[in-house]
Amino acid sequence: MTTVVVVDDHAIFRSGLRSDLAADIEVLAEAATVDEAIAQIAQYRPEVVLLDVHLPGGRGGGGREVIEGSATLLAEVRFLALSVSDAAEDVVSVIRAGARGYVTKTSSGEEISAAVRAVSGGDAVFSPRLAGFVLDAFGSAGVAVDDELDRLSAREGEVMRLIARGYSYKETAKQLFISVKTVETHVSAVLRKLQLSSRHELTRWAVNKKLI
Repeated sequence: MTTVVVVDDHAIFRSGLRSDLAADIEVLAEAATVDEAIAQIAQYRPEVVLLDVHLPGGRGGGGREVIEGSATLLAEVRFLALSVSDAAEDVVSVIRAGARGYVTKTSSGEEISAAVRAVSGGDAVFSPRLAGFVLDAFGSAGVAVDDELDRLSAREGEVMRLIARGYSYKETAKQLFISVKTVETHVSAVLRKLQLSSRHELTRWAVNKKLI
C-alpha cells in the first residue's frame, strides 16, 4: 500500500478523489488549509502528499508554504501537486519548493494513482502538457521570471493576472470569490513587491514577462 494525505480546500473534491484512487493507495488523512496540512503531514508522515496549489490559511503561500513548512520531512515525504491551474508561476513555484510532480485535476483517478506510485518510487511526474514547459522553465529565462513571481503569494498571483488582463476590482473579486476590499489589499501588496506604481505599469510588466 502507498500511503497518502490529501490536501484540498474543497470537501467534495477530496471525497471524489478518495473514491477514485486505486485500491493499493491508502488515504491516511485529509486537510483543507495550509496549517491543517502541515500538522497532518507531521502526524501521519505519508509516503505521498496530494497537494492543491491554492489553499487558504498560513501566510497565503498555498501549496508552496505547505512544502516549506514540511521541509524537515522532504527526505521521507514526497509531494505531488494537484491543481486546476497550469499557470507557469504555479508550476515552477511548487517544483522549486520541493514537489516531485505536478498533475492537473482533469486527470483521471487511474492517472493520478499512477502518478502517486511513480512519485512514491522516486520519479518526477508531470501532466503531458506540462512536462515540456517544466524543462524549458528550468533551462531558460523561465526561472528568472519566477524569481520575481516568488515574491507573490498564490492569491496575489491570481489577482495580479486578472488585474493585468484588464479586469476591474469588482470583476476580479467576483472571479475569485473574495471581497473588493481584499482585491484592493492584494493589488497594493503586488505593486509594492514588484516595485510598480500603478496597474498600468503592472500590465506592461506582465506583458513583458509574457504572463498574459
